[in-house]
Amino acid sequence: MAVIKIQRLEWLGHVSRMKETRSVKRSFEGKLEGRRGRGRPRLRWINDVEDDLRKLGVKRRTQALNREEWASITREAKAKLKGP
Repeated sequence: MAVIKIQRLEWLGHVSRMKETRSVKRSFEGKLEGRRGRGRPRLRWINDVEDDLRKLGVKRRTQALNREEWASITREAKAKLKGP
């Protein structure tokens, strides 16, 4: 499970630094039109990632724009999640 969390953080940094014209970036940041169905809202990938960031003490997702800073965050996450 720790490996998945780390890879999600790395992918978030990768997508955040992409150009706005890339289809992956547009679908990541896009909003869907229309009405949602009844019941509990579906869980989204970004909700899990933001929960992981909150547990690690990362305040802003915009830190992913700085590659070196984001690399240090992911290294710290690896150390915390893998443990001794």
